[in-house]
Amino acid sequence: MTFAPGHGRVPPRILGAEPVHPTPEVPVADDDRSCAERERPGVALRSLARCAGESAVLLASGRVRLRPDRVGTVLRLPDGTASRVYRETVLDRAPAAEPCALVVRFRLRAVRGRGHAWFRRESLLNTVLFVGFPGFVSKLWMTHDDHGVYRGIYDWDGARAAEHYAGSLWWVLALVSVPGSVRHLVLPGVHRDELLADPAAVARCGEVRPCAPGT
Repeated sequence: MTFAPGHGRVPPRILGAEPVHPTPEVPVADDDRSCAERERPGVALRSLARCAGESAVLLASGRVRLRPDRVGTVLRLPDGTASRVYRETVLDRAPAAEPCALVVRFRLRAVRGRGHAWFRRESLLNTVLFVGFPGFVSKLWMTHDDHGVYRGIYDWDGARAAEHYAGSLWWVLALVSVPGSVRHLVLPGVHRDELLADPAAVARCGEVRPCAPGT
């Protein structure tokens, strides 16, 4: 894993502290509210195993980078809570043919105080669980908000591929998260930075909609 060159220390940017007038609100259809849909266990396990193998190849080739551009950015959510970007992971690849944004949220079970700092450090090891999935473009790792909720905000290539990743990841997150806290939101045609400019859209990941039968 390599680091892109930085340009000195940049003061934290606060997003959502005031209305962002030039950027229109991200459109969210009625059926785009977040859900806890998941893949079947066998499908998820095979996908995660393939991802780990592909991730090892990508990491060895130097195509996975940690970029400092967004690190330190503070996102103010409509409920008054806030979280900060503590890591940005990007894949050196062609531009997405079918761009979409993905938000994944969860609340860790029994993690308090210094445990959050430990989680942020060791979470780097989880890179192998997503960079090798088909369609991955980039990820912003967000610290926990005032309610203890962590979020990952991604750029992905293809809404179906993003749903498959989130549905497979559910099984991993469910092992360490408060029951019912693992949810995701896929927004086709939306770029990650558009989503960041509309914190209300990020907050929609957590609104509940019924899951498909059998999930």
